[in-house]
Amino acid sequence: MGGDTAPEMVLEGAAIICAQDPGVRFVLFGDEQRLLPLIAQHPALIGRYELRHTDEVVAADDKPSQIVRRGRGTSMWKAVAMVKEGEASVAISAGNTGALMAMSVLQLRTIDGIYRPAIASTWPGPERQKVVLDLGANLECDEDSLVQFAVMGVAFARAVLNIAQPRVGLLNVGEEEQKGHEYVRHAARKLRLASRDSMNFIGFVEGTDLCADTVDVIVTDGFTGNVALKTGEGAAKLIFQVLGDALRGSILSKLAYLLARGAFRVLRDKFDPRALNGGVFLGLNGLVIKSHGGSDGVGFAHAIKTGIEMARNNLVARIAADLNKYNEAIKLTVESVMENSNQDSADVEVNAR
Repeated sequence: MGGDTAPEMVLEGAAIICAQDPGVRFVLFGDEQRLLPLIAQHPALIGRYELRHTDEVVAADDKPSQIVRRGRGTSMWKAVAMVKEGEASVAISAGNTGALMAMSVLQLRTIDGIYRPAIASTWPGPERQKVVLDLGANLECDEDSLVQFAVMGVAFARAVLNIAQPRVGLLNVGEEEQKGHEYVRHAARKLRLASRDSMNFIGFVEGTDLCADTVDVIVTDGFTGNVALKTGEGAAKLIFQVLGDALRGSILSKLAYLLARGAFRVLRDKFDPRALNGGVFLGLNGLVIKSHGGSDGVGFAHAIKTGIEMARNNLVARIAADLNKYNEAIKLTVESVMENSNQDSADVEVNAR
């Protein structure tokens, strides 16, 4: 029931996935009287869904702190509860982001060892997509949270983007080691301690790297990540608007468009925000996907597809395994440093004698 054009766009997205993937079934939560006539318009959904009626919904302006206390009868709460009980593989909503995050954390809890969940999503690149996080869950972060975001981002890149050895970068105001906030520099030092097998850390990256082929995982705090996301979306809209006006400006420009129509179609598909829709709440004991509230059916279908890929590739288990692998690598590195330090001290003592 969440989203600017819900429930129509949600049902359209589900129908698109039903036509593409025979192994998926849906549980729909919402107003039965409103949903049944709309479902009838999508034959692909017939026999592939279960409808659970609820009168209560989360409004766009509901405060998370209030809705978690009185919203247990809402469609959003019940959808997340299905994941908690193991009845569903993933919950997907285009509703109130803060309420969805609060309900998800309260019901699913974080993976053992994870301090804070993060919102992660794909980002277009020249050769292949990359993952960026956090995109708004944590406006302020400490060094340990950034390190854990990196671990979760690596698991995402492996499970969803099929990148065997993802390159990780920390978003900063420069590539030099002395630049940036102190907690960002401390996070970089910790990531450098890990072995290449557990973390292929490149170092600091800048805003220009968001669209370059320098890294596969970009880590930042939620405030910076959300600003970068909205800036990127706005820039893409502006480019297509200016380009469209220019191509309609004269007969010659219209002719040029016809000749280069295939190239423009590739450009459109690559930067279509619908093809990047769906932010996952990483770090929870279950999968929850947040779709953009202004998306259409095609965009919502992409959010569903992202959730399916994560479920089939056991993303939650991969994050837990990667976190243990990283912690073990750090432990071995620290022990090796201490052993070498003790050996050096013993050598100094012998030489002094």
